[in-house]
Amino acid sequence: MNALLDKLTFDANGLIPAIAQQHDTGEVLMMAWMNRDSIEETLKTGQVCYWSRSRRKLWRKGESSGQEQRLVELRLDCDGDTLLLLVDQKGVACHTGRRNCFFLAWRGGELVEIAKPLVDPEQLYKYAPPST
Repeated sequence: MNALLDKLTFDANGLIPAIAQQHDTGEVLMMAWMNRDSIEETLKTGQVCYWSRSRRKLWRKGESSGQEQRLVELRLDCDGDTLLLLVDQKGVACHTGRRNCFFLAWRGGELVEIAKPLVDPEQLYKYAPPST
């Protein structure tokens, strides 16, 4: 794991951008930030973990919504300053209830909504993880 971490270039805040892509379709799902701890946890557990800049803590994708991402493969770009996570997305990836976070497109000189929510966002965060 250190061989990978040593190849990465983190920003001044210790973060690196990570793009999540559905492994079997190529659909780009979202972009988020990772730090060393979130990368280590993701590699150890197989469940994708990000760094939440707003909450200032680790954010395990799906922990409050049930919409988990399981890591299939982690790739880094040629400069080592961006990650590509090939994932298996359970449910929707976006907190707005859409499959992915890229649902607005600039078309014909205006911003157009190209995807409707698949899940009511209010319902996403009523998820209760299974008790162990």
